Amino acid sequence: MTAASRGAPAHQYEPLACKSCLYTTDHPLGLVLDADGLCSGCRIHEEKDRLDWDARWKRLEALVSPYRVASGKTYDCIVPVTGGNDSYYIVHLVKERLGLNPLLVTYNKYFNTPLGIRNLANLRIRFNCDILTQNVNPVSVRKITRTTLREFGSIYWPCLAGQTVFPVQTAVRYRIPLIIWGAHQGLEQVGMFSHEHEVEMTRRYRKDHDLMGYEADDLLSIFDTLSEDDIWQYRYPDDASLHGVGVRGIYLGNYVRWDPKAQHEAMVARHDYQGARFERTFDTYDHVDCFNFMGLHDHIKWLKHGYSKVTDHACREIRHRRLTRQHALAMVKHYEGQPVPDTDLFCEWLGMQAEGLAQVLDAHRGSRVWRRLDDRTWVRQREAASNAECSEPAPAAIAGIERELRFEATHSRYQEQARRYIVIGKGFPD
Repeated sequence: MTAASRGAPAHQYEPLACKSCLYTTDHPLGLVLDADGLCSGCRIHEEKDRLDWDARWKRLEALVSPYRVASGKTYDCIVPVTGGNDSYYIVHLVKERLGLNPLLVTYNKYFNTPLGIRNLANLRIRFNCDILTQNVNPVSVRKITRTTLREFGSIYWPCLAGQTVFPVQTAVRYRIPLIIWGAHQGLEQVGMFSHEHEVEMTRRYRKDHDLMGYEADDLLSIFDTLSEDDIWQYRYPDDASLHGVGVRGIYLGNYVRWDPKAQHEAMVARHDYQGARFERTFDTYDHVDCFNFMGLHDHIKWLKHGYSKVTDHACREIRHRRLTRQHALAMVKHYEGQPVPDTDLFCEWLGMQAEGLAQVLDAHRGSRVWRRLDDRTWVRQREAASNAECSEPAPAAIAGIERELRFEATHSRYQEQARRYIVIGKGFPD
């Protein structure tokens, strides 16, 4: 039993905070502060304003040139997509600017919103691309989700595993060596690398950061509730298969000045991408395809690490100079404690009671963040930057900041359909 679970104060630990953005040295991806008190993420972001992006684009063109199929009878590359995030902009760059013929691939996470299904259908129609969808046995997905929820405090391990492995499996199966991803999370958030390092996707990064240190076969060796039939579709190809095809995964963010807000706005205008409002952040474009990412998954992040997705969005907007630190603190203060939507849908899907879910989540609260007073009461041991540096903002102040930011919500995540997961969908008219 930990000190936090017994109700006793944990050892005093004070992470250092960046003087510019809202991240601290407690970030789960790891960051460092320099002598000026600025974090590695902010310092690497400064490269966006000094690099010669025209020259970097030419480097990208030269990189992809050998992968063009002269006959035009097969695909030049693989592009992983969803009904949210940066998928439209990635396909725009790959097909309309680089002139490549991509095979789109997507993993069905089963938490699909109607809007996500609509966006994915519109994506393949607008860009006239072929698409492959991986549908893993939902019985196995539920079994894995129960296991990772209990052991890791994660409902999203199968989603992250599937989204990052299906493109690689497809590259091996169809002998298409080039996989093109968007931006590298470790670079964008915490400055883990420089743009000039031109890092590529690796098995090691995926395991350590996306999958919390556990590959599919690791689940088998630890948990006797899972079998080979449950995990085989999440297995990463072996090195011999990868080398035999020459598989490599590149990140467009190394060659293009990455700015999600500007990119989404361009895709809304040009290709009818649609965004929606969320309960726990001001960003209306990110992860509109999933009921759980900005809801229960985000709440779990808050319990484990003491901050939620709105902090990621606020830090990004600070770095792009669209949001002051003071306004960012107010936005985080307002949004991070908002109610968690659609938890009932997840409990129904997984077959568990809300009380049972709450007990499991309590077991995974970060001991540096929370202290237990009794069976039902937890208090923050250490306030997040938003709580420590900012009083509760008035609704009118939040509304004013959002008007200045101008994140547009053109649709509802639910559309006209019932509020339920769309397990499999081909799209629907507006």
